[in-house]
Amino acid sequence: MLRIAVPNKGMLSEPAWAMLSEAGYTLRSNPRQLVVEDPDNDVELFYLRPLDIAVYVGMGTIDVGITGHDLLLNSGTDAQEEMNLGFGGSTFRFAAPQDSPITTLDDVEGKRVGTSFDKLVHDYLTEHGINATPIHLDGAVESSVQLGVADLIADVVSTGTTLRNAGLRIFGEPILHSEAVLIRSPRLDTQDERLERLERRLQGVLTAKRYVLMDFDIPVEKISAAVQITPGFESPTISPLHDKQWAAVRVMVPKAKVNQLMDQLYEVGARGIIVTAIQATRM
Repeated sequence: MLRIAVPNKGMLSEPAWAMLSEAGYTLRSNPRQLVVEDPDNDVELFYLRPLDIAVYVGMGTIDVGITGHDLLLNSGTDAQEEMNLGFGGSTFRFAAPQDSPITTLDDVEGKRVGTSFDKLVHDYLTEHGINATPIHLDGAVESSVQLGVADLIADVVSTGTTLRNAGLRIFGEPILHSEAVLIRSPRLDTQDERLERLERRLQGVLTAKRYVLMDFDIPVEKISAAVQITPGFESPTISPLHDKQWAAVRVMVPKAKVNQLMDQLYEVGARGIIVTAIQATRM
């Protein structure tokens, strides 16, 4: 069986569970379950702490896992990044107290940096020639300055509201941009058919989320103009209609551009434009 690690909790957990469910895998029915066997798909799901997933994949017997790009880098293991999963986007940044003189990366020299990502911070500072001391904390990083264990922090930022509420301000360039990724054990062959099947399914879910099916009727002499607007993945499906002067076109288009594309198609003569959600794909 292919052993898959998924986050047991945290911001990556529910999107990861939803993606696996949409890819056809059986999830746990009880939140206390930590291991779920899915013999129909020849997989075993392990619900683990997000911070530990890269370690289990890189050093243990787990074959693949879903975790954050930042968590993978911070783990220091040999787990390999396989594909981006399109959710859990975040930015990793420095923040200091509002009244602190620390305003640039150079000001971090000699300071204590409270963080849950001490390896990632150490590597970044070393790369930029800054000598500072990462202070490892498992939680409540934003309180570390007020409680006297750090001079500034480095943490994951989404809206920045939590930091502002703690009297902190972001400064400098982002340390890292992160999102959820599928990672692979260095002991798992990249050509393993189980891994390839999993990746095809996950890519199918991603494609279904990003694209929709668009159907429309178009005068035959306007087909070329319509195809230029909506070329599709390979080529649109074009079918004759009862009225030989018209044809029906079916094509996949990016969901984010649906309304602009409908406007453009209408202007070149398309009518009866219908958009349909895609449940699953194999491209």
